[in-house]
Amino acid sequence: MSTEVIVYVLTALAFVVVALTRLRLGRGGAGRLSMGTGLVNVHTIAGGLALISWVVFLVAPEDSPVGTSTFGILSLACWWVTVIAGLLILVRWLPSHGKHASDGSADSWSEGPGLSILAHVGMLVGVCVFTWAYLTSAV
Repeated sequence: MSTEVIVYVLTALAFVVVALTRLRLGRGGAGRLSMGTGLVNVHTIAGGLALISWVVFLVAPEDSPVGTSTFGILSLACWWVTVIAGLLILVRWLPSHGKHASDGSADSWSEGPGLSILAHVGMLVGVCVFTWAYLTSAV
């Protein structure tokens, strides 16, 4: 399988992660900690910008303004902001201790943090692949 195909498949999976995170946490979500909307909004907005700019960068000819390395770097920067926000979202699953600690809230998506860990660690790996592909000029 070529690097280009891998990048396109990972791009589609990244869209799924950003969209499902928004759907899952848009209404308060799950986890041990209450998740404010600020971090979820950063994740969604940066992910949306990253997705749109990355797809435009991938399909644009190299001699066009959006096919330049500067546009690719900006797209990757948006991906990295998305990944960092996603990993920070995972903090909601950390166990809380103490007299006033509350039990975690559940949702119908999964039992525990498995889905979130899979999605956001997968996103980290995907963005590492994007960065590697960009740096080696494979895309």
